[in-house]
Amino acid sequence: MGARSRLAELLSKAPVDARAVEFEDSWWHWGALRSTARGLDALLTEAGLGEGTRVGVVLENRPEHLAVVCSVLATGRCVVTLNPLQPPERLAADIARSGLPVVVASPGTLDDESVLGAVTGTGLGLRLGPDGGLEPAGGTPLLDAETAMGVSIEMLTSGTTGPPKRIRLLDRQFDTALESSGQSPKKGALLRSGVGLVTTPLVHIGGLWSALSGLYAGRRLVLLRRFALEPWVRAVERHRPPAAGLVPAALRTVLDAAVPRERLSSLRVVTCGTTYCPPELADAFFRAYGARVLMTYGATEFAGAVAAWTLPLHKRWWDTKAGSAGRPLPGVEMRVVADDGTEAAPGEVGRLEIRTAQSPDGGDAWVRTSDLARLDEDGFVWIHGRADDAIIRGGFKVQPDQVRRALERHPAVHEAAVAALPDARLGHVPVAAVEPRPGCTPPTAQELTMSCREVLAPYEIPAHILVVDALPRTPSSKVSRVELLDLVRASLAADGAV
Repeated sequence: MGARSRLAELLSKAPVDARAVEFEDSWWHWGALRSTARGLDALLTEAGLGEGTRVGVVLENRPEHLAVVCSVLATGRCVVTLNPLQPPERLAADIARSGLPVVVASPGTLDDESVLGAVTGTGLGLRLGPDGGLEPAGGTPLLDAETAMGVSIEMLTSGTTGPPKRIRLLDRQFDTALESSGQSPKKGALLRSGVGLVTTPLVHIGGLWSALSGLYAGRRLVLLRRFALEPWVRAVERHRPPAAGLVPAALRTVLDAAVPRERLSSLRVVTCGTTYCPPELADAFFRAYGARVLMTYGATEFAGAVAAWTLPLHKRWWDTKAGSAGRPLPGVEMRVVADDGTEAAPGEVGRLEIRTAQSPDGGDAWVRTSDLARLDEDGFVWIHGRADDAIIRGGFKVQPDQVRRALERHPAVHEAAVAALPDARLGHVPVAAVEPRPGCTPPTAQELTMSCREVLAPYEIPAHILVVDALPRTPSSKVSRVELLDLVRASLAADGAV
């Protein structure tokens, strides 16, 4: 059964009093999800927005937002995710570019004039209350807008296969990803026991995948607004799941807090994705809590994971393969190619290419990623960084050029440069240096941070900003990121931060 049909079945047949999503210590039952889903479908149908309609959702980690996603998918429409973490001006620009006939958002989001103006400029705005109620917020649906038949989800990503773009996940991609991951309903039962914890943003593929795959399987969910240590630990204590998912930064947070082992005693495995997890971090977590950390590797373009560790693989191979991203999942082929396109021998580093039905190009095409990798003789894939410049900060992708442009908005900045500084908790963080404009009073780091907050998401703001007389240069006059990082480290050492 495909994802759309399964969600439609759950929304129509699940008992109204069956628990579905726990949020801030209260349960949303299937009856509440059904009410919101049917309310949305009625409003869209009345507006003439039927199957294939691209429905924008400013997607927050809240149960009513998840109900909207389920409704859109179950009725044959397309979910277009919009990121609530970005500043209002960028959100408004994203909405305006997308040409959406309808956008669903929380009252607080639509209270911003620029966002509401962008929504009503091309379509209908629907205000989604915390109780799941929906009401028009203005605008008229664009009835001749582009449709997306056969597309489940459209989301903006910086991706592993090219520059930032809005990509479409086809129905067959999503269904194939569910099948290859082993997520399936219990035979002969509508719902099943077990609880899944969702701590990453729904607007990113990891969070949305965790939520939808859990519901697809018939499990209850615990939905957190974001990862926070004590609420997460209490959820594990309360529901005692054998498995959970954490990004490396969250693993580090749990270890640094020295959470007592007995509070996490139910955990046997922890899946870990979005960015590279150092093997020493995984080992430290295993020693502390007895839970094996199973790394995954994937991308939005492939509707989720394409390689992973499993528990049997971990027990057999971890001692000799620690640091690997695991093996390709069933139905996934991988190869490594040199710059000239020839296939590399086992152990040689090159560009990773993937062939799978989870690909937007179908199961016969090889897709070249932006990752450098090697495949060993036992079929394990090892990631050796990125061929592009993206900085992965705790699972969030940061484009250095976008941060540079934000810094150079300041009238006293002549030029800025951004680099990735290794960080024990987050993997990498963006750091920057700026060269003042001649004749201007040099800006302070605090001024530049405040300026960045106007146009950047919180995770994009540089962790450290230096103001220097002149940016370090290579002999070819390009900014030297190596020397820039040396300057940052020296500054941190002088401040006692390292």
